[in-house]
Amino acid sequence: MSSTRDGGLFLLLSFLWGTSFMAIKLGLEFMPPVLFAAVRYDVTAVLLLGYVAATTGEWRPRSRADWLTVLVGATLIIALYNALLFIGQQGVTSGVAAILIAMNPILATGFSRVLLPQERLGGIETVGLLLGFLGVGLVAFPESAGPLAADFIAPAFVLLAAACVALGSVLVQRVDSDIGTEGMVAWSTALGALLLHAMSAGLPSESVGDVAVTPAAILTVVYLAVFASAVGYVVYFDLLDRLGAIEINLVSYAVPVFAALSGWVVLDESLDVAAIAGFLVILTGFLLLKQATIRERIG
Repeated sequence: MSSTRDGGLFLLLSFLWGTSFMAIKLGLEFMPPVLFAAVRYDVTAVLLLGYVAATTGEWRPRSRADWLTVLVGATLIIALYNALLFIGQQGVTSGVAAILIAMNPILATGFSRVLLPQERLGGIETVGLLLGFLGVGLVAFPESAGPLAADFIAPAFVLLAAACVALGSVLVQRVDSDIGTEGMVAWSTALGALLLHAMSAGLPSESVGDVAVTPAAILTVVYLAVFASAVGYVVYFDLLDRLGAIEINLVSYAVPVFAALSGWVVLDESLDVAAIAGFLVILTGFLLLKQATIRERIG
């Protein structure tokens, strides 16, 4: 019964996070990208802070280390990640964006090895890292889906977003703080929303006057803030406690399936053969990078 429940939650999380790429793409028709991300996390922050206040004990930042953890999360995992992702998605399809973000676990492993020199990559792990970047090349270079997609610009923004969240995840783990994961995410979301608003205000290309308040625009914000973010994080917290980090990382490789399908159904997007091949190469790279840990779990 427990495995069935976990499997159902895994699929639900994959669906929520996968369809979020389609919702972002849809919402970009009505709002400037960084302002769009800021409004999304305004709503999410209120919901998550209310949730953690009601359900967890160690949710308030109390020490300098706690606030450092929140600052890292807000800057890299929320603000920079979402700003770069939303800007990049102007020029790539939902499926391609999700595949590029699936580099996150591979990049996180690479950052971890750089920041901790004692954790060297072995031969197999090095091949896995290189395969990840080869997969990115297969996905990114054939893509041309909008005005920002000249050459490698739009995919590069999305890949930089993946790098930000990967680096942020590694740095958060290195800070010796007492705040729980739920509290860190909730406060990072609140501070990250403020940073996104500041970034949007500083961009000459963005203005509140460019927002088109339509039923579709409201629906995308509500879906992203309430379901993809707030509900998605609650499911993520539950699965993280029950399954562990390695199994949760596999969500990154189920998400592109739902992103591509929802993009095809709602936005009439397509995914070419090179992108599918690139996704499989990235997945293979992840499995090689984590092969020792996976063998331990299976054994």
